[in-house]
Order: sequence, then C-alpha cells, then structure tokens
Amino acid sequence: MADTDKNSTPVVLITGAARRIGAATAELFHRAGYQVIIHYNRSASDADKLCEKLNRQRDNSCLLVQADLNDLNGLQKIINLVDSLGRLDVLVNNASSFYPTPLQDCNDQQWNDLINSNLKGPFFLSKGLAPHLQKTQGSIVNISDMHVRQALKNHPIYSIAKAGNIAMTKSMALELAPRVRVNSVAPGAILWPEHEQDDTQKQDSVLSKVPMGRLGSERDIAETVFFLATDASYMTGQTIAVDGGSSNSL
Repeated sequence: MADTDKNSTPVVLITGAARRIGAATAELFHRAGYQVIIHYNRSASDADKLCEKLNRQRDNSCLLVQADLNDLNGLQKIINLVDSLGRLDVLVNNASSFYPTPLQDCNDQQWNDLINSNLKGPFFLSKGLAPHLQKTQGSIVNISDMHVRQALKNHPIYSIAKAGNIAMTKSMALELAPRVRVNSVAPGAILWPEHEQDDTQKQDSVLSKVPMGRLGSERDIAETVFFLATDASYMTGQTIAVDGGSSNSL
C-alpha cells in the first residue's frame, strides 16, 4: 500500500478474527473501506482464507498477524505491526477462551488461560496501542458476555474474567477520554460453543429463556461493534447487550 494510502485509509485491528464473530466483524469493516488487520492464534487456515478473500476484493486491504494473547511477547508482535503501519482507528478485542471449569476441578492453568485471553491480553493490547488510537481519536470495542450479569454455572473463571472485562471497559474509558472512546458488546445466545454443538437439550433450555425465541447471528454483533466504533460519538464506558432480550429476565 502506498504511503498516501497508509495515511488516509482507516485501520481496524480485530483479535480472534479468523472465524465466527471476529470474521463477520472483519468483513463488515472491510466493506466500509477499512484496512483490516486480522489477528489469529491457531486458526491459520481460516485466517488465510479470509484475508485472501478480502485482498481479492480490494488489493492490500488485509493483513494477518499470528500471536498468543496469553504471552506478552505475542502482544508486542501485534503492537509492532501497527507501529509499522503508523495508524490505528479501531481496536476490537474479540479473541476469547471459553470452556467450563467446575469449581472442584479448577486449576491454575485454566485460571491463567481464561483471565489472560479475556482480560489481561485485551488490557495490555489496549494500553500498547493507545498512542495510535489517540492520534486518530479512535475507538476500542471489547467483547464481553451477558453472563457477567448472572454468572454461568460451571464457568466461574470465565464469568470472573468477563466481569473484569466490563470493569476494564469503564476504567479505560476514563483513562483514555476524551480522545479515545471505549465501549463493549455483551452477546447472548449467538453461536453455540463448539463443545455444545450437539447438546440439543441445553440449546432448547437456553432458547426458552430468550424472549425473541431464536439465536442471534454473528452479524448482529458485528453491526453493534461497528456502531459503537464509528457512530456512537457521545458514548464511552458503556456495554450494550445483544441478547434477544435475555438480560431483561435476569
């Protein structure tokens, strides 16, 4: 990309963007004219396919970066890439680990993995990229979870981590105001976790508590992220629930 384009084209970095919600968000920002940085950890094949697709649509419009968000060296690798571009307008902290950790079986490794991916990684990535976002008066959007309002049984570490994610959103909004806005999206039943794909009994139980009676879509989340990042110019420190009304009954 030419230097003039580098200075004028808005840039979005989306963590965990190879698949699912992250990929839908990447495609939406790309359609809006952004240069997209797709971060991934293990989903190399999906990330490659998505980036190739976006670059076919618009040459040199997508970059890939592989990094483990549990590792501060991995975070620095992402920061170095953005430094080389010299611009960042939007950071979407989407990457997340999610799996059950029944209290009696919880261990230190699970704690570190879930806290790091859902809280520590987004915090230090936001800190490291804040100077670029301040220059563009940019925006951070974190992906939280409806279960911070009511803890999810057998997922105590995950629930704690996502509650911290919302506290981080509020704290970062104060720390980075007025030049950078920081908000979050709390998805409800959007996609079944991969380890619950065949658990129809649990799926029926979850949907019975959703007033709209159906799953949401990746695009529902992506559109809310895009709204917070680009249109909500007087919103910061807020969390929007996109959950089909589920939080109304909690």
